[in-house]
Amino acid sequence: MKRFLLTVIVLLTYGAAFSQAPRTVRYDLYVSDSMIHSNGKMRHAMVINGGIPAPVLSFTEGDTAEIYVHNKMDMETSIHWHGLLLPNRYDGVSYLTTAPIKAGETHLYKFPIIQHGTYWYHSHTMFQEQSGMYGAFIIRKRDAPDVKEHTLLLSDWTNENPHQVDRSLHTATDWYAVRKNSVQSYGEAIKEKNFSTKLNNEWKRMMAMDVSDVYYDQLFSNGKPVDVQPQFKAGDKVRLRVINGSSSTYFWLTYAGGKITVVANDGMDVAPVEVDRLIVGVAETYDVVVSLPADSSYEFLATAEDRTKATSLFLGNGPRKEATRLPRLKYFEGMKMMNGMMKMNGQMNGMDMQMSLQQMDMNAVMYSEDPGVTLNYAMLRSPVKTNLPEAPVKELHFNLSGNMNRYVWSINNKTVSESDKILIKKGENVRIILYNGTMMRHPMHLHGHFFRVLNGQGDYSPLKNTLDIMPMETDTIEFAATESGDWFFHCHILYHMMSGMGRIFSYQDSPPNPEIPDPAKAIRKIYADDRKIHTAAKIGLESNGSDGDLTFFNTRYRLQTEWRVGLNGENGYETESHFGRYLGQTQWLLPYIGWDVRYRKGGKAEKNLFGQSNTKDFRSVLHAGVEYTLPLLIIADASVDTDGRLRFQLSREDVPITRRLRFNFMANTDKEYMAGFRYILSKYISLSTHYDSDMGVGAGITVTY
Repeated sequence: MKRFLLTVIVLLTYGAAFSQAPRTVRYDLYVSDSMIHSNGKMRHAMVINGGIPAPVLSFTEGDTAEIYVHNKMDMETSIHWHGLLLPNRYDGVSYLTTAPIKAGETHLYKFPIIQHGTYWYHSHTMFQEQSGMYGAFIIRKRDAPDVKEHTLLLSDWTNENPHQVDRSLHTATDWYAVRKNSVQSYGEAIKEKNFSTKLNNEWKRMMAMDVSDVYYDQLFSNGKPVDVQPQFKAGDKVRLRVINGSSSTYFWLTYAGGKITVVANDGMDVAPVEVDRLIVGVAETYDVVVSLPADSSYEFLATAEDRTKATSLFLGNGPRKEATRLPRLKYFEGMKMMNGMMKMNGQMNGMDMQMSLQQMDMNAVMYSEDPGVTLNYAMLRSPVKTNLPEAPVKELHFNLSGNMNRYVWSINNKTVSESDKILIKKGENVRIILYNGTMMRHPMHLHGHFFRVLNGQGDYSPLKNTLDIMPMETDTIEFAATESGDWFFHCHILYHMMSGMGRIFSYQDSPPNPEIPDPAKAIRKIYADDRKIHTAAKIGLESNGSDGDLTFFNTRYRLQTEWRVGLNGENGYETESHFGRYLGQTQWLLPYIGWDVRYRKGGKAEKNLFGQSNTKDFRSVLHAGVEYTLPLLIIADASVDTDGRLRFQLSREDVPITRRLRFNFMANTDKEYMAGFRYILSKYISLSTHYDSDMGVGAGITVTY
């Protein structure tokens, strides 16, 4: 009885008819490490039953799933059944709902299938999903007539280790923008007559306009750049079960053969709606129907939202009919939009507009094409009533927050580990008012439940499990609390989730979960994801010596050590270290403590700009200070040491002059100054040259990690 109310809604939505005898359907999934070919090289991957994607698991509503997951890797893993209504212990989030599958172990997932639709499954452990652990999960209606259909699982692939991708995002590297040719440097701004736009952007302390975080080497349709299905013929209507199984890529869907009819979303049927294109958010699924007007091969094109790459499915046999390619984005137009949306304090400007449900595409300013009819959530209508039962309402307000400069993602400026579980009671209705106060889209996914999207359709509001919310949007969702245990609610962009954008809903008075024998120890494992310490380093080897820094940091804290070593005593050496905590949502303020040691032979006595004795030639002190990010992303640093000496410094690294050329500078009240350039050759290697007031002119190579 514990699932009765939600099950009734699901069955009414599906019009289920359990006339055939139920059956148990068994699958065995073998998870292993492997090497795959990518762009002519062998790359490490994680595969299920030897392939990427994992096998399509097919069921009929009323079946019982019996799935054995055999872990053949030397690390633990997990499988989450995305969008499925199932007992809490089988949801598949390691340490939260389900025991991790340790190396060499086999785990049985056994649960009834009480729904139909298009779903998928993937690892919920670290970044394994990005390495290949995902597959389609298809549930057909019982006694439904056979139709022509095809499952299309979209995904993204990077040749980098996903852990390195995550670390790079946290170090604010613009290497991915270099790869995507979307740097938006001052040189490009001048060329496109947008210098004032670029200046205003940095005056408001914003990074360059971005549409997606990661550069991907390949995009896949069912594990291939191009999937060809020649069995369809002229006049066929084909139901495509489209799954966005990517880690962070949104896809625009267009079709060379005409209109696209949307008939289901996130596994739930909707009243058919005809469009020219739609965007499918990370983790969303859409069932669409397309027609083949003639005996040709028609392209169903999936283009990454940043338009760097695309992947295709061709339907039919005959001359190929390609879909129109989406042109390059106008990034400086997007930057103008950002400038208008952001205040000087780092907060979003409401602009007196009530935006919701994707009805106003804020990225439209970057499009040069006429999109025709584009799907938005307000167009989705359930074929049956989805009203929740009469019950007390628990209302929550979630402000999706983040810091692109430091890659911190949160809700109400708190990560998962910084917030308590949200207690809910079985029998109440939970309403969540979501506001996206960041410059990025976020596909918010609720485990183990469907929620109503209040989209103006009244009693027929659609049911979903993943909601894409655009910048500055406010959306309202609600669900009936019919379960028990703990359930995850999080952004499904993998790198946002791992950075902390999520919450845990916890049912009060739930029985113990046999999968989690030590809840206190287990929750620390969950919290460890967004508490992870990242490492960054920069080492310059130049003609006049060496300089660099080593940094350890996480969501709030930073420990940084800088050094400079000359070739002789006259050039000297110095090292300075800071340990501090970032304050505020924008994280522009960093109070710190540390030490400062330096020596230079033969220097002469002089005063600093405060009239104090300048000890830049010999110093061994502790100090305390504060860093603050000024307009134009200049770092102001004010400190006082244990001898009472004051210092004020201004600096900035990586001013983008061109796509690959960067300018750096520093000046302080000790009459030290530096200016230089760095030319990016690869992600980790740059050519560099600079003038230093102590060491003179130097040129060489810089290694950045």
